[in-house]
This record gives sequence, structure tokens and C-alpha cells, in this order.
Amino acid sequence: MILAKLAYKSLLNRRASVLLTLFTIAISVMLLLSIERVRIDAKSSFSNTISGTDLIVGARTGDIQLLLSSVFRIGHTNNGVSWKSYEYITSQRGVKWSIPISLGDSHKGQAVLGTTLDYFSHYRFAKKQNLTFNKGHPFAAINEVVLGSEVANKLGYKLNDSIVISHGMGNTSFHHHDDNPFKVVGILNPTGTPVDKTLHIPLAAIDLIHGGKASLEHEHEHEHEHEHEHDEHNNLVGHPKQITAFLMGFKSPLYTLQIRRNINQYKPEALLGIMPTVTLKELWEMLAIVEKILLLFSAVVVLISLLGMLTTLLANLSQRRRELAILRSVGARPWHLFTLISIESLLTTLLGCLAGSVLYYLAIFSAGGYLQSHAGISVNITILSYYELGLIGVIMTAGFIIGLIPATRAYFYSLSDGMSIKA
Repeated sequence: MILAKLAYKSLLNRRASVLLTLFTIAISVMLLLSIERVRIDAKSSFSNTISGTDLIVGARTGDIQLLLSSVFRIGHTNNGVSWKSYEYITSQRGVKWSIPISLGDSHKGQAVLGTTLDYFSHYRFAKKQNLTFNKGHPFAAINEVVLGSEVANKLGYKLNDSIVISHGMGNTSFHHHDDNPFKVVGILNPTGTPVDKTLHIPLAAIDLIHGGKASLEHEHEHEHEHEHEHDEHNNLVGHPKQITAFLMGFKSPLYTLQIRRNINQYKPEALLGIMPTVTLKELWEMLAIVEKILLLFSAVVVLISLLGMLTTLLANLSQRRRELAILRSVGARPWHLFTLISIESLLTTLLGCLAGSVLYYLAIFSAGGYLQSHAGISVNITILSYYELGLIGVIMTAGFIIGLIPATRAYFYSLSDGMSIKA
């Protein structure tokens, strides 16, 4: 206890250099815990890019290719799903809901998705969070569009603006549908998913803008003459002959496996049903190098901070030769000095870890909303897990071991100071 008290007072006496060492350790602990939390939650959030969907059905292709095209809007499928097949499959027993989606158009490099109102009711992201509106409401007429948050912010759109959609994905547009402008009626809240980069239009509009029926403007010219037809537009009646894919939710997981097997064996056309949670995990495993890089970065940060502490302790030790000699002159033995230096390094590491943990919570609390809205990472603010406590334990142990180096040098300094008691 006397040595612990002496070590504490010694640290206070050298508070400038000690605070610098504390700060270095605290920052490294904060970075380590933050990186680990983001790494774990990024994996979880990636797996929940689409949540609550039991099956995604599209033309037969690779599982990952179907997932990338239908969820991430990356690439495209060569074939689609006929509306007849969609109606037949979604009418099967056990189907709770379905969302047809049609891709292939774009607006200034942003994907356009044709769908139904069920999209806003049943689509989930992260941990089964539903889509919410920052402004406006879902489309209610065939010439209305709902924007993802990033589309609205990036292109500066607001409610009631007019938008012209182009045929073709990405920045390559083959034809502009100038005769079919859409009015912005809703802007979604940020989700951190591909939804933010998507323009949502009624599925019924897809066939119209591709010339399947009269143009939107032509229809509106006769809306008073054809009241019944106008009602159909406002009710979003109609659909294209073919869709890109569709999402399904079931009343029970048992129906998922059964209907998936039936879809993969479907005779009228070659279809593929994938379970998005499983396929997302497979895709993440392909990106495992990201996890390894983050782990390596965490280890390097901690190592640098501990080496910094070692450098500081050794530099201070050279300046403390006089202090150690005084302690020897009042009766301190070499092992007393060894223990004193060890306790100092242990206390420094402990205080650094405590300060780092506080900074970690402040950082996560401050950045949680930003990570969710801009990176799609849903960060959980909870007490430190056993894994995280284990990481702190490793740092404490490493700090103690590193502290043994200057402690050993202090021990040998004391043996050469001419005050050793010979047996």
C-alpha cells in the first residue's frame, strides 16, 4: 500500500508527461473499441441491408448476382419474371405479402425502381425498421415519384419538382422519357442503404413510359373525358408484362423453404429464389479482407501507443536517477524500486483504459446517427461486452509487461549506485 501511494504521488509529480502518456493510451483504447464496434455492427448491418424479407425471386442466375441487382442496384439480370408467374407464385398458401420491383431506368445516374404501395408498407432495413418519410407521402398517382434521401440532397430536389426519367442504368442513358415527367411527392428519411440512392415510381408507370400504353401527358389530357380511366391511374392500376424480381414474406418459416423449392423447380420459366440473409452472409465472407484490415489497424494503433508509453517511461527513468538514489538512501531496496516502477506503469495503463472507455462511449454516442444515415451501420450503444473487456484486459497485460522493462532497468540502476546491502 505504501508503494502504491508513493507511485500515485510520483505520477502526480510528473503529471505533464503522465497526462501525455494517458492521452495516447486513451486514444488508442477509444480507437480499438470503436473500430471493433463498427466492425461488428457493420457486419450485422450489412446482413440487415434488407430485413424481414424471406425470399427474393428473380430470373435464374447466381445467388449473389440476383442479390446485387435487386437490393444493391449493382449490375443487371438478362431476363425478368413474367407477371403471370409473379401472380401465380404470390397466390400460394402461406404468402403474407409480396413486393414486385422493376429496374432498368435511371435519373442522372441514380436507379429508378418501379414498385407498388406494398413497398412502403413491408420493406424493412437494419433491424426490421420500416421506411419513413422526411417530407411528403407515398405516390398516389401514376405520374408521381418518391425520392431516397441521397437523391434529394445530391440533386437538390424538393416536393413538387418535375423529374424526367431515362432508359438505362447508371450514367449511361439511352433514351430520355421527356414526354412522361414525374412530380416529386415524397422524400424518404435516410436509411444508409441503396434505398437512399433510388427513385421510386408506381409499377404501373413502367409500362406507360416504355410505350406500352398512351403517354402520361396524353392520359392526363383526357382525364376528364375518361373519368373511370383516371380513377384507375390514381389507384395505380396496371403493371408491366415483366418485372425484374419480387420480394416475399411468409406466415411461417416452413413456407419459405417449401415455396423456395417450388420456385427453383418452376417449369413455365427458369426462376431462382434466394434467402437474402443467407446470401448477404456469403457476400460478406467474400469481403472478409475488410475485417482483417480493420483488425490489423486496431492492433497497430494499440502497439504504437504502448511503444509510446515505453519510450516515455524509459526517458523519464533517465531523469529519475536522482529520485531513485534518494529512495535508496532512505532504505528502499532494489525490489522496492522494481515494484514502484511496475505499479506506476500499471496505474498509467489502467487510467488510460478508463479514459479511453469514456471517450469510446462519447464517440459512439456522437457518431451513431451519422453512421446509420450515411453508412448504414446501426451502432449498438451497450455496456462493454466480455469480448471488449477482454481487449482491455489484453491492453492492461501488455502495458504491465512493457512496464517491466523500465522497472528492470531501475532495479539494476539501484544495484550499481553503491548503496546495495551485501549479504
